[in-house]
Formats: sequence, structure tokens, C-alpha cells
Amino acid sequence: MTDSTKPIVASPFSFAPYQEKEGEEYMNEAQLKHFETILKNWKAELMHEVDRTVHHMQDDAANFPDPNDRATQESEFSLELRTRDRERRLIKKIDDSLKEIESGDYGFCESCGIEIGIRRLEARPTATLCIDCKTLDEIREKQMG
Repeated sequence: MTDSTKPIVASPFSFAPYQEKEGEEYMNEAQLKHFETILKNWKAELMHEVDRTVHHMQDDAANFPDPNDRATQESEFSLELRTRDRERRLIKKIDDSLKEIESGDYGFCESCGIEIGIRRLEARPTATLCIDCKTLDEIREKQMG
């Protein structure tokens, strides 16, 4: 594949890490702007993938006479649709995070209220739990499942 034909991988990770300044207030205007940019760029990439999938399925949909070819195409389309469905749910989480930025709640654990942390949010911009609450959540899930 040439560079121009490589698929775009939807990722929030194409940004310069935020450089914290000493004594800086957590989730100040600059930090919120940093995360808003990350989230909006990630959403734009995901939306681009949705459009690409729609065009791909419209352009490549064919009624193959060979049952094996039809089955292969249906399998490929099914996999692509499952991927887009996961991305649709991710877009909802991104939208929720953008609303939290607007309301001033972004960056704080929804369970205990402490700071989630800049680096954790850069790794997972849609995180709603601090690492301790997330760990406890996973332990509970493992015990119940």
C-alpha cells in the first residue's frame, strides 16, 4: 500500500503532550482547550472512517454469482459494520466528554471526584474514572462475571 492508500486509523494520539507548568491549576483553560482539540480531532477522524465505509460499501457492493465470493463480501461488510458500531459508541463517549468540558466536569472522577490526571486523560481522553476507581470497578466486574 502506498501512503495515499493507507487507511486512516482513528486515534487521539497524534498530538504533542501537554506541558504542565509549575503551580498550574488542574483543568485550567489551556488544559481544557488541549483536550477539546484532541477529542474533536479524534471525532473528525472517526467520522471520516464512517464516510469511507459508506462509500466503500456502496461502491464495492456486488452480486457475485459465486456463493463463496458473496459469503466473503458479506463477511467483510459484517466485520466493517461491527467496527463502525464500536466507533459509533466511541463517538458518543467523545460527545459526552466534550459536554463535560463545557460544563466544567471534565477531568474529574465521576465516582470519587478526584482528578483523573493529565497523562491518563491523554492516554484515554474519554476516561470518566480515576485509576483507583477504575481498578476497583474491574475487580468487581471480574468477581461478578
